[in-house]
Amino acid sequence: MSHSPLDVVLYQPEIAYNTGSVGRTCVAVGAKLWLVRPIGFTIDDRRLRRAGLDYWPHLDWEIVDDWDALCSRLDPARFWFLSKTAATAYTDARFAPGDALVFGSESRGLPRGMLDANAERCLRIPIRPEARSLNLSVSVALVAFEARRQGV
Repeated sequence: MSHSPLDVVLYQPEIAYNTGSVGRTCVAVGAKLWLVRPIGFTIDDRRLRRAGLDYWPHLDWEIVDDWDALCSRLDPARFWFLSKTAATAYTDARFAPGDALVFGSESRGLPRGMLDANAERCLRIPIRPEARSLNLSVSVALVAFEARRQGV
């Protein structure tokens, strides 16, 4: 099990720059970053390093081969699933140490079956209908800093 007060999970991330930016946010809030394979880039990708700049050496991170491997390392009962289709706003959640924020890939989000099976733990970021979605790294920052604001 993770010993971080907050875990951030990127499920099958596709864009190195976003992952690097998420890594920087994780350093800023003291969260551990988990990457669930397959991922759409190599870890030594220069775009990943560039986005994370000199923060990457300070990042607590780990890659797991698949969802089951992640669930064996973290408590699935503590997962919060972020989706634009969720009914509950992230600001209505009560975060606690040991929680994990789970974000899907940039192009597909999280699998529908995963969201349906965890509907009571799904959160959304309210945005105007003119905007289809927010960038992954922006979304992670909003929710992670809310968790931090709540004392996680």
